[in-house]
Amino acid sequence: MDVILLERISKLGQMGETVKVRDGFARNYLLPLGKALRANAANKTRFEAERATLEARNLERKSEAQKVADVLDGKSFIVVRSAGETGQLYGSVAARDVVEILAAEGFNIGRNQVHLNTPIKAIGLHKVELQLHAEVEIHVELNVARSAEEAERQSKGEELTSVDAIYGVDEDALRPEDFFDPEADGVDEDEA
Repeated sequence: MDVILLERISKLGQMGETVKVRDGFARNYLLPLGKALRANAANKTRFEAERATLEARNLERKSEAQKVADVLDGKSFIVVRSAGETGQLYGSVAARDVVEILAAEGFNIGRNQVHLNTPIKAIGLHKVELQLHAEVEIHVELNVARSAEEAERQSKGEELTSVDAIYGVDEDALRPEDFFDPEADGVDEDEA
């Protein structure tokens, strides 16, 4: 189906372009959300008549998104989750979790604006892409850790997947004498 785009859509085209898309994409997404019109003579004249208002509305949305992007770009957010000793999370951090974390900080971001290809399933520092507008794209950093203290240590560059990092024990310094009495010969004195 041929449609006329009413706004810029990434990987599809610019405002005013006539593009060919699959019927389902047009019927279920572009047309109901007002992002496109069917390409016919009547709609082409309608678009040309409304072009100035559509461009003004697009510019206004872009400027609002840019204001949010200026504040949000490059920020780091701490996410506390339960994880095993190897750093694997017992759950995951998905797009809806990112939206909730940003909402707690006062940013109103939609779930469809978070571009997270796969959920985060390990502790560490993770970059997450946010597309606030078709022309405004930023990255925020999620610091996923077991506690706020670990997040602080992790932000300084410390690796938190070793026993030393988790429990404060140096694995290399451990010796068998620390666990067993070398004087004991394996027989309890009371039994002999």
